[in-house]
Amino acid sequence: MLRKTITLLYIFLLILCTTGCWNRVELNELAISVGQGIDKEEDKYKVSTQIVIPSEVALKAGASSGIPVTLFTGTEETVFEAMREITTVSPRKIYHSHLRILVIGEELAKEGIGKVLDFYARDHEYRTDFFIVIAKETTAENILSMLTTIEKIPANNMLSSLETSEKTWAPTTSVTLHELIRSLVTEGKSPVLTGIEIKGDPSIGDNVQNIEQINPAAYLKYSGIAVFKRDRMLGWLNKEQSRGYNIVMDNVKNTVANVQCPTEGEMNFEVIQSKTKVKGKVENGTPKIEVSIEAEGNIGEVKCAIDLTKPKAIYELEKQTEDSFEKLTQETIKTVQEDFGVDIFGFGDVIHRSDPELWKKLKKDWNEKHFTDLDVNVKADIKIRRLGKIGNSFLPEMKE
Repeated sequence: MLRKTITLLYIFLLILCTTGCWNRVELNELAISVGQGIDKEEDKYKVSTQIVIPSEVALKAGASSGIPVTLFTGTEETVFEAMREITTVSPRKIYHSHLRILVIGEELAKEGIGKVLDFYARDHEYRTDFFIVIAKETTAENILSMLTTIEKIPANNMLSSLETSEKTWAPTTSVTLHELIRSLVTEGKSPVLTGIEIKGDPSIGDNVQNIEQINPAAYLKYSGIAVFKRDRMLGWLNKEQSRGYNIVMDNVKNTVANVQCPTEGEMNFEVIQSKTKVKGKVENGTPKIEVSIEAEGNIGEVKCAIDLTKPKAIYELEKQTEDSFEKLTQETIKTVQEDFGVDIFGFGDVIHRSDPELWKKLKKDWNEKHFTDLDVNVKADIKIRRLGKIGNSFLPEMKE
C-alpha cells in the first residue's frame, strides 16, 4: 500500500512539471527588435529600437511592398527605464532575443559606454552574440532610421555588410557584446569598435522612395575603427590604419593590398591566407614585442611593366609586398602609440603571459609609460601563389 502511495505521489509531481509554459507569450503579441541604438540627450539616454513589421516582411511575390520596419524611441535617465518607456508607444511587448546589432552614438561613446553595457549584459532577454558599432559623426537614431536595399530589414543589412566586409576587405572588425566586455576587463588591452556612417542626406534615408532608386541618395557605410581607453572613445583609425590593426590582430581572412612595383607603377595583391603571431620577450628588464606575418595570395591587377614569367620578378614583387605590409603595420602601431597612447593590440596581455612577475610592475602605468615607448619589431613573409588567368599584362603591348 505504501509503495502504491509513493508511486502515485511521484506521478502527481511529474504531472505538475509537465503542465506547459507558465510564462508563454504568443508570437502575435510580441514586437521583435532586431536593431537598437543608444544616444545621449542632455543627461538622459535616448533608446531607439528597430521593430520588424511582420505583415510587410512576409508579403508574397507580386504584392505591393511598404516599409518593413518601424522605429520606436524612449528617453529616460537609465537605459532600462527608456526601454520600458517605449511601451507607451508600442502596441506590443518588445522582444529582445533576436537583436542583431547595437549602435552607440559617437557623443555617448566619448563619455563612456560601461554603464550602458551593464544593462545589456545583465538583462536575461538579451543574448551576447549581437554586434556593436559606433555611429560616426551622427546619432544612433539616424543610423537606425535608414532604409536599405537588397536586405529589406536594415539591421540585417548592417549585420551582413559588417560580416562580409570583415571577411573580404579587412578595415572593419566585428565585435560582440561578450568580446567587448572581455576587452574592457582584460589587463593590457583596450577595446575597439567599427564605425558606421551615413553617406548622403539622413533626412532622405528614411523615405521608401530613396531605396526605389538605382543609386540611393543616402546609404549606410562602415568607416574606420574607433579607439577606446577603458570605456571612453578617443578617436578614429582611418581605412589603412584599420587594416593594419586587423593584420596585427590576425583578423585578416581576405583583403586587397596596393603594392609598388620594383619599376614604375603598382600592382594589387589579394591575400587569400594570412597568419599573424605576436610574441613578447624581456631583455634587460625591458619588454619587447615581435610581430610575425605570414601571408599567401594572388596577383589581382598589374599596372606596371614587369615580366611575370621570370621567377626573379615574382621574388621582387614578394619583397615589395613584404615591405608594404611591414611599413603599414609599423605605421599603424606608431600612430596608436603617439596619437592615442592606449594598447589596443593587447601587447600588454602578451607580456603578461610571457613574464607574469614583470607584468605586476608594469601594469599600473602600462599605457602611460611603457606602451608608448614599446619596441615592436615587425617581420613579414609573403608568397605569391597565382598570377590569374593571364601571365604578363597586355597593357605594354598596346600601341598608339
